Amino acid sequence: MKSAIRAILAIPAICMAASAPAQIKLPPWSPELSQAAREGLEANDSRPAGPQTMDGRRARSEAIQQEIGQPRLARWKVAMEESEIAGVPVRIFRRAGRPGDWRGSGPVLLNLHGGGFFVDSGSITENVEIAAQTGYPVVAVRYRLIPEHPFPAAVEQALAVYRALLATRKAGSIGLYGTSAGAILSAELVARLKTDGVPLPGALGFFSGTANLSATGDSAALFADMAGAKAVAQLYAGRRSLDDPAVSPLIGELAGWPPTMCVTSGRDFLQGPTADFCNALRRAGVPAELWLYDGLPHAFWAYIDSPESDRAFADMARFLSKSIGAGK
Repeated sequence: MKSAIRAILAIPAICMAASAPAQIKLPPWSPELSQAAREGLEANDSRPAGPQTMDGRRARSEAIQQEIGQPRLARWKVAMEESEIAGVPVRIFRRAGRPGDWRGSGPVLLNLHGGGFFVDSGSITENVEIAAQTGYPVVAVRYRLIPEHPFPAAVEQALAVYRALLATRKAGSIGLYGTSAGAILSAELVARLKTDGVPLPGALGFFSGTANLSATGDSAALFADMAGAKAVAQLYAGRRSLDDPAVSPLIGELAGWPPTMCVTSGRDFLQGPTADFCNALRRAGVPAELWLYDGLPHAFWAYIDSPESDRAFADMARFLSKSIGAGK
């Protein structure tokens, strides 16, 4: 346990291994990226090392969320509310002039944030543009974190919030999405819904994740701190085996899953696992799209303000709107 926690504390707090030491020497950021993207990535790379305590890492991650998120809220004219649903802390986002209520019967989006399962590195920055561009309320679940709360604690809280949303609307009008650890949780939530016989959401946004924690993939070997990533996966799984389909849904039955958008990028350490999941869904007959943004690192949209991030959010919002807008 102590060695696993030390491995976690070695991972950058912005998102799980977002800037972890590469196993190969990478060229500089591509000159084909926008100036804003290059400047943002260089600024992120130059951030000083974070605190070496769990509380310190979480406080720093929240400070970064506010630092990046507050200007996004102002730019996109989105209101954020701190609240609780089913006893679970959430952040609710609404576009100005579109005060949709999560208790209503209309479309709603459910986000599970990234942060390597141990910090919150996306409950603001993953959601502002999605709320603005879809016009739908977004509910971001601030789920319990490791090492205090291993699997299935986060899934249980996500399930409680999903059931609350489902109480007033059809499942097809709920869109579920997450980035990094949140993508993993989103897939685990769908697997849990199938197991429990609960109606599935109308769409799944699987943004830079893995659906098989028992495997790593070539991109992880190239771009990630492998020892740290494996330690986090095992600590998250707790007493469960990493090849349990509840933890690694790709190993289970995928037929009947909701239409899915899989997103990754050229220097993403989860590029391979994201593509593997998309391919597995398609083989199971599930409508699944794979989007890749060249030259960019893991989950770049969650912490870099640039035209590339704007395009990624626009693509995500379009998919989610198309999939749940009819409120199936």
